[in-house]
Amino acid sequence: MTDKNKEIPEEQKHAKPKKKEFEELHTKIANLEKEKEELFGKLQRLSADYANFQKRVPKQISDTISYEKERIIKTLLPALDNFELTLRNARSAENTQPLLDGIKIIYDQMLDILKSHDVEQTKALGEKFDPALHQAIMQREDAEKEENIVLEEFQKGYKLNSRVIRPSRVIVNKRRQEQKPDESGQDDQE
Repeated sequence: MTDKNKEIPEEQKHAKPKKKEFEELHTKIANLEKEKEELFGKLQRLSADYANFQKRVPKQISDTISYEKERIIKTLLPALDNFELTLRNARSAENTQPLLDGIKIIYDQMLDILKSHDVEQTKALGEKFDPALHQAIMQREDAEKEENIVLEEFQKGYKLNSRVIRPSRVIVNKRRQEQKPDESGQDDQE
């Protein structure tokens, strides 16, 4: 009997720490479940915010494009009005000089409008040919000019924010290759 009495108190000793460990684990599980629910709630809100963002961005882009189009068109309307006025006055003009002056004013106004939208003309005439800025449509020989110099510009080129949006269409100087007697003889021997 004495052996049994000894065993019971030992089991009771082990039972108390197990109960305490069980309560601690139960508390940890409850805390982890609570944390999981909070994180899941945050994830759901974040997911909903992202879905709303995806719906909102195309609308904002579309609105911005529409606004910019309207702004550009509003800047072009005064030039159109001046064209209309010039055409109306051209019918009664006896001298063509006022008509030409009116067209020049409108041309300058259009250039100013383009500049206000960060569009600028590229220089071509007399410049060295640059394939990034110019499109060669012909070559012509002019002995008085350097090789690859733009001799004539058929169509102006334009840049928007320093990026070419249309290259200048140009004629480029191409000198004839003068063959020296020494060079032609060496080519035959090789």
